[in-house]
Amino acid sequence: MDYCISDIHGYYNLFCRLLDKIKFGSGDKLYVLGDMIDKGPDSVRLAKLLFSMPNVYCIAGNHEYDFLKYYRALMQQTEDYDRVLEELRAYFSDGILLDWETVDRFDLLPFYIEMDRFIGVHAGVPFRDGMLLPPKKARLEQLVYDRVFKEPNVLPRGEKCILYGHTPVRYLTGKDEILLYPRDGVVKGSQDIVDYCKIHLDTGVALSGVLGCFAVNSCQCFYVND
Repeated sequence: MDYCISDIHGYYNLFCRLLDKIKFGSGDKLYVLGDMIDKGPDSVRLAKLLFSMPNVYCIAGNHEYDFLKYYRALMQQTEDYDRVLEELRAYFSDGILLDWETVDRFDLLPFYIEMDRFIGVHAGVPFRDGMLLPPKKARLEQLVYDRVFKEPNVLPRGEKCILYGHTPVRYLTGKDEILLYPRDGVVKGSQDIVDYCKIHLDTGVALSGVLGCFAVNSCQCFYVND
């Protein structure tokens, strides 16, 4: 089974409980669509776990992007790399766990994932006259910061479903649940991902205590809460 999740935000224990709930194993894949860090207590611990799992694929969200901007600014100011690492460790509540290998993994994160039936991005993708444009044509800032794509009336036309996070769904619906946007004429509850134009994944864990993920193959949603 393939799964997508976004905005885990350092909630390591909840994430591990979610993996247990879906019985995540070596034959499964998980796509993490950005914002694995900040807000929660275990950003580095979570990142190191994700980076260690061969069947987990991560992209950068705005929080990783901001961290990388800070890191690059520090590198331009000094050649004292020990000091840079010390400053980077102060960035996180569990920064003592940060090492250069983990920093390098952050630095190598892509900004979107494109598969046969879906595109995973943190915030938004480019589109014109309702039609999706290739994500490689987007500015990085659009991929990680976009607030337009979340709007309910933005319903892109294209063969692939877009999965994204960035903004807690509660700000749109008042509920802490993954939000699916079916295409016109699709029967409610379809289990085929191409029957949806976009899927909004951010359950706002830092606000709600709810962490959810989406099963790509069955279009089921799974949740745990603290």
